[in-house]
Amino acid sequence: MFDVIIVGGGAAGFYAAIHMAEINPNLDIAILERGKDVLKKVRISGGGRCNVTNGESDPKELTANYPRGSKELLGPLYSHGTQDTMQFFIDRGVPLKIEDDGRVFPESNSSQTIVDYFLNETARLGIRVFRQSSVIAIEAETREDSSQRWRITTVKKEYFCKKVLVAAGSNPKVWQLLEKLDHTIVPPVPSLFTFNITDERIAGIQGISTPARVEVLPKNTFKPEITLKLKSKENEKTLFSAEGPLLITHWGLSGPAILRLSAWGALTLNEYKYHFPIRVNWLPEYHQGSVLPLLMEVKEVEAKKTVLRTKAVEIPRRLWTNLVKASGIEKDEKWAEVTKEQLQHLADQLTNGRFLVEGKSTFKDEFVTAGGIDLKEINFKTYESKIHKNLYFAGEIINVDAITGGFNFQNAWTSGYIAAHAIAEAFKK
Repeated sequence: MFDVIIVGGGAAGFYAAIHMAEINPNLDIAILERGKDVLKKVRISGGGRCNVTNGESDPKELTANYPRGSKELLGPLYSHGTQDTMQFFIDRGVPLKIEDDGRVFPESNSSQTIVDYFLNETARLGIRVFRQSSVIAIEAETREDSSQRWRITTVKKEYFCKKVLVAAGSNPKVWQLLEKLDHTIVPPVPSLFTFNITDERIAGIQGISTPARVEVLPKNTFKPEITLKLKSKENEKTLFSAEGPLLITHWGLSGPAILRLSAWGALTLNEYKYHFPIRVNWLPEYHQGSVLPLLMEVKEVEAKKTVLRTKAVEIPRRLWTNLVKASGIEKDEKWAEVTKEQLQHLADQLTNGRFLVEGKSTFKDEFVTAGGIDLKEINFKTYESKIHKNLYFAGEIINVDAITGGFNFQNAWTSGYIAAHAIAEAFKK
């Protein structure tokens, strides 16, 4: 009989367990992990460096990075925000650093530093960790003395406890168990992914990264060739947009701009079955109408030079070459020889290029989903279930997700901390 059983050996579960044990050292705590290894996402986060959190300290600014859960997270982030998380690790001998883009990593540049801390600390605090213990049932029982306990059945054996914290991440099997407890599960859909695109304009130039503005357009507005004459109100409608570095890959487009779109558009893009048009402005500081005069000026100044070899704007040369070819300009054609219509096509390619997305790919190994326990069924002051007493949640098991940058981990730390305090304090009463 344990005081607390934590279902899930990930970031939220370990963080919560350590806080519980520190607040109330007498608690008998166990973590049940379905796999052979614990803290898998911690290991692979940030390319193996572990993007612990983000340097942004204002809760209101932080919540702008959560497509789902921003309203509910505001209060919890005031209770335990990014600065609290950073201080937690620093105080325990894990120095951190903030990079220029705001992401926070251990100074060691290795996720193993974080993993080792968690494993060593749980062992020191006497927290039991049971691996290969996939949970197949979670049941509330009333004992003969009218007290309540929880029966947790795994593939190996049964466990009993007074309180349960479910921190199993995006685990469909655990969601099904919670549905049996009358909780509502918002259907999960992928939240962080890259766009699969087959297009000659980005073929053969993988590895290029450049600032861009990307817009997701309604599914029925794709046109293979876009000119000013084809513009209409419907064509110009934008569902989602993002600006930032855009990375050309073997399979299409990735980078921060794409990942933001995938997070904010997760539900809609799932409905589209990941087939939809996007518009790319490779010169985000320009709009379409302002580029043509610039190109006309270059035509006068660089008249004797070839368009292909004379890069008129600040974009990577290989991308410029592909866009010039896509504009119908021959490789030996000089600026003096190109027509205004050809330059208009080039302006379109630079600022109004349409691409058809035909699928998605997981962003590295950092799989994040939108979906989970309906937020209306959780008390965000304690992270306790509103349906069952002594049942708590933390991390990605609930319908909260964020863009990349350490924000998903911060949700794990914040929810784990608040649930831990609520549970530990309850045993003192």
